[in-house]
Amino acid sequence: MSNQFPVIAAISTPLAPAGLGVIRISGAGAASVAEKVFRPASRTRRLSDLPGYAALYGRVVDRDGEIDECVALVFRAPHSYTGEEVVELSCHGGLYLLQRVLRAVLDAGARPAEAGEFTRRAFLNGKVDLTRAEAVMDLIAANGRLAAKTALAAREGAVYRKLEGIKNDLLGAAAALSAYVDYPDEDIPDLTPEALAPRLSSARDAIRGLLDTYDAGRVLREGVDTVIVGSPNVGKSTLMNWLAGCERSIVTPIAGTTRDVVEETVRLGDVLLRLADTAGLRAAEDEVESIGVRRARSRMETAALLLAVFDGSRPLSGDDRRMAEAACRQNAVAVINKTDLGLKIDDKYIRSLFQQTVVISARDGEGMAELEQAVRKAVGLNGINGTEPLLANERQRRCAADCLCCLEEALAALRAGLTLDAVGVSIDGALSAVLELTGERTTEAVVDEVFARFCVGK
Repeated sequence: MSNQFPVIAAISTPLAPAGLGVIRISGAGAASVAEKVFRPASRTRRLSDLPGYAALYGRVVDRDGEIDECVALVFRAPHSYTGEEVVELSCHGGLYLLQRVLRAVLDAGARPAEAGEFTRRAFLNGKVDLTRAEAVMDLIAANGRLAAKTALAAREGAVYRKLEGIKNDLLGAAAALSAYVDYPDEDIPDLTPEALAPRLSSARDAIRGLLDTYDAGRVLREGVDTVIVGSPNVGKSTLMNWLAGCERSIVTPIAGTTRDVVEETVRLGDVLLRLADTAGLRAAEDEVESIGVRRARSRMETAALLLAVFDGSRPLSGDDRRMAEAACRQNAVAVINKTDLGLKIDDKYIRSLFQQTVVISARDGEGMAELEQAVRKAVGLNGINGTEPLLANERQRRCAADCLCCLEEALAALRAGLTLDAVGVSIDGALSAVLELTGERTTEAVVDEVFARFCVGK
């Protein structure tokens, strides 16, 4: 299939000054195009004669003369990223140099690569399925160890292998139903409810398992909208500053110091928190503080995660109890602060309301490991180690949900004693959803949607 595509080229490293930069050239005849701009140091060697995974040192030139030193690395089809003949020209990473080399390559016969076109060709040439292709951008965008590990697992086929098992169960059932259509008078053992139900139930449970971990995967990719709430002077701003690693919020003994929402993106272990420190929740004493309290309550209602902070060095106030009773109805971690001053709080009351409660000193950093573990549990990452197959985006989730719906319909049809034709329609729908998810049966519009978010050069 690769011979159908023209030679393309793009800068495949970030457009910023660096020690090295790479121009990638892909397509049948990539080596011939590269030879027009590359002069090897050894005049007896040619790029077109090199085997795959071989490199030459030399210079890149254009019509105006020499541009830079260069190492040219050759990959032969189908053993390359795209499945095509590929040459990568590695030069010094100055923007002017890279753009000049790219212009020379384009003048030599390549055309500019579109966004995601290298990975798109890998998909079209059968090097990767859509789940592996989508994992490429997740790997590039990964903002932490666990996010990167999960994306790498998907890039290496974790999601595809899970779907392959589901697909095989469905193909077996569909094959038996096809045999029934061709030979309706034959006794086909695989078509009894006792034989079909376990196979469909296995596929349903597997696809349900993927859907159950979707939110955890989204947390790893996108982070969590998190709000710190509590009464005045419980240590919300001190906690914010500790998590941010700098003095992001003003800290004073004066109640009502924080009057607006202070925002920062911070990392707590493997979890990215889009964190907001809010005004203390109480009956405000002036109009400015009243606005801050209203904003705090508004952010509290829409947050994906609350860190409900309490001053552990004093008994609970009425404001504390009202805040606790509101916060515990959401996804929240109770944070009992100021352990360095001794505990006087009724922690049994707090623990009775919240599933996750930690005791810390935001001033000294004590208890932060426990806070990290509590947040992991609250956002669904407990037990996730990065090797599991996790659905990567809304497209994949939608296909998986369609598959689950069809499988539920097929099982319901079996239980109701409906005809095998009715069961077969639902099985075909489930199989189509799986094949759309992997890209084995999809439309040009879906492929365009997938690669639209890719960067040029990848």
